[in-house]
Amino acid sequence: MTKQVYINIKGLVQVRPLPTTPLTGREFQHVPIISNAFLVIENNTVIDFGSMESFVSGEYPAEEIYDYSGRFVLPAFCDSHTHTVFARPRETEFVDKIKGLSYQEIAAKGGGILNSAKHVQALSENELFEISLPRVQALIAGGTGALEIKSGYGLTLSDELKMLRVIKRIKAQVDIPIKTTFLAAHALPDEFRSNKQGFIQAVVDQWIPKVISEGLADYIDLFCETGYFDAVDIDLIAQAIQGTHMKLKVHVNQFTAIGGIEEAVKNNAITVDHLEVLDAKDIRALTSGKTIATLLPACSFYLNIPFSPARELMEEGIPIALASDYNPGSSPTFNLFFIWSLACIKMKLTPEEALNALTINAAFAMDLETTHGAIFKGYKGKLIATNESPSLAFFPYSFATNHVFTMVN
Repeated sequence: MTKQVYINIKGLVQVRPLPTTPLTGREFQHVPIISNAFLVIENNTVIDFGSMESFVSGEYPAEEIYDYSGRFVLPAFCDSHTHTVFARPRETEFVDKIKGLSYQEIAAKGGGILNSAKHVQALSENELFEISLPRVQALIAGGTGALEIKSGYGLTLSDELKMLRVIKRIKAQVDIPIKTTFLAAHALPDEFRSNKQGFIQAVVDQWIPKVISEGLADYIDLFCETGYFDAVDIDLIAQAIQGTHMKLKVHVNQFTAIGGIEEAVKNNAITVDHLEVLDAKDIRALTSGKTIATLLPACSFYLNIPFSPARELMEEGIPIALASDYNPGSSPTFNLFFIWSLACIKMKLTPEEALNALTINAAFAMDLETTHGAIFKGYKGKLIATNESPSLAFFPYSFATNHVFTMVN
């Protein structure tokens, strides 16, 4: 295969040796950039880069060379928390929100997760696949180079398996890594509405072993929240995956603090996600472990709830990542440039801090830190070539704008 050579790049962004741990503290504040750079790719692998001062043009045929004057090139984003496989949007609930109903009130009248589950249950696996694949293709075109997708809209074993198999089929159709999360306990199905213990027992005794036996998931997750599941349920599910390849993630502290973070950290969760509401015990728990705090600002924006206290977490040395939470009910966007903007505008992260959270730390949140998140020799992930732009800060500043000129590699 011929090489692709990109010259006169305004800024080659996030060029660094691979970190061995997620970025925190002073490391988190800095993004290395090579100005006026060149980049060489062969067989979908970065083989060389540097300043144009060291570029020898005679080494490459003219047809291999692309002039990227005025453009930045950066590693594609890693989106470590999404619900991309779903049956249909929930725009009617959007109108309910405008009329003043809360997330909880919408759920109480049959909306929310149960609404999405009803529509997923009505579709065949092929139908759900055909609906979901174009979404993944669109988010790749928008700058995402690694993706996590959760189940959780099935709420029966057969429908959860259907969702997981759809994700597996999507993985075979696209050229980015996709990590699969079995969101075993997302909400109580109607038949278990007054029997949460019976539902959790079914998940532990039947659902988890089936998913493991078919090799359908990398992670397991649950929604730890008042009215849904609690810290005891975290422990039960964590115990059920002990000794297996699956790792724990937890939706937690979206609306209330009920001890879920402490339990998640105790059970070695790779991430705790949401964290819009935190107390002192939660902060202490996160400083004592290696769990990454994944923050979801688009959910706060859409639901008009508090934004996670990103700066407080950073000041305590807690590693943070950012993700879209793309889903039909509380974050109907996969635009990670918009997430970048929200993190700066609403969470007061600098452009560099937010980019680190969307690349390197997000890669750690998906166990992809050795292949994604930074540009290095041997990097095989996608790269974003931007439209012509004056600076790195311009991307979060100019919010709701499509900054992607093309996806490279």
